[in-house]
Amino acid sequence: MSSPVLDPSALAQSIKKWGRELGFQQVGIGGVELGEHAAHLERWLAAGYQGEMDYMAAHGSKRSRPDQLVPGTLRVISLRMDYLPGDTGMTRRLVEPEKAYVSRYALGRDYHKLIRKRLQQLADRIQQVVGPFGFRAFVDSAPVLEKAVAQQAGLGWIGKNTLLLNRQAGSWFFLGELFVDIALPVDEPTAREHCGSCHACLEACPTGAFVGERLLDARKCISYLTIELKGPIPVELRAPMGNRVFGCDDCQIVCPWNRFARPTEQADFRPRHSLDNAELAALFRWSEEEFLSRTEGSPLRRAGYERWLRNLAVGLGNAPSSIPVLEALRARRDDPSALVREHVEWALAQHERRRPGAVEA
Repeated sequence: MSSPVLDPSALAQSIKKWGRELGFQQVGIGGVELGEHAAHLERWLAAGYQGEMDYMAAHGSKRSRPDQLVPGTLRVISLRMDYLPGDTGMTRRLVEPEKAYVSRYALGRDYHKLIRKRLQQLADRIQQVVGPFGFRAFVDSAPVLEKAVAQQAGLGWIGKNTLLLNRQAGSWFFLGELFVDIALPVDEPTAREHCGSCHACLEACPTGAFVGERLLDARKCISYLTIELKGPIPVELRAPMGNRVFGCDDCQIVCPWNRFARPTEQADFRPRHSLDNAELAALFRWSEEEFLSRTEGSPLRRAGYERWLRNLAVGLGNAPSSIPVLEALRARRDDPSALVREHVEWALAQHERRRPGAVEA
């Protein structure tokens, strides 16, 4: 373990100052014991709520034991960075069924590289003071219970929608971590939750994915369905998806604490290619080359072109039966992908059922 030149308390304060200078809105320091969070994860996995996300169970206790994931870890520096763009018409888009709704975090550039670079810069600053030390940076890319870690570091509490909530910032932020082998003083964990009797998030979920407070069945979550699920979207969940084609923000939009959220200062998180105001039919006409070009450096790449079209087909099936919508769907009836063709046929059948004079089967 390294031997800091500074007093540990002074070093901790400097780390928080450097973090803010690097664009993080809050920095906290926690230990490596995550207590009940580990047991909660085991119960969640045992219930099968992770669906196809096998990686959630692939690392054993390392996910809930930072010192096992990175031997020698003594503290976890947890940081949050706001990502909410300015007025992107969230609620307006959800009631404009011919427009595509893309989760707000995915409108701009991929956050992983930006935050990882800032974490490395923070580690470099620390090393200038203490000399070589052991560390590892994480940004939603390894088996880390980042919300539990953040709660332990005093950044907020885990709300009924399973997201980390902060009284000054709501939940529109990314999290990043530095595992370090320096015995820094820890911050007071957030011991109290401030959701009270509110159930707005649970009631707002379009697909009924919450099976209880702080308990999400990912197999019904639109974020899982549009990003993680590789095969067909369950038929019974297609209509409730509406025009949500990549992720879902409903449980954040209705959260009262998000009235305190502030727009991001990071230009990289601002919408690109007018994705905050795009027509479903226009996006459905993108060729694979256009998709790859326009999603370069974007979280949308995670879904891939085939699943992007699958998601858009569902959105078009839920849209009004306009000429652009129907023409876009018919143009892909012979798509090379069987997955896309299946969802196109479902979408066209939805429009046929809604046609005046149509006879219900």
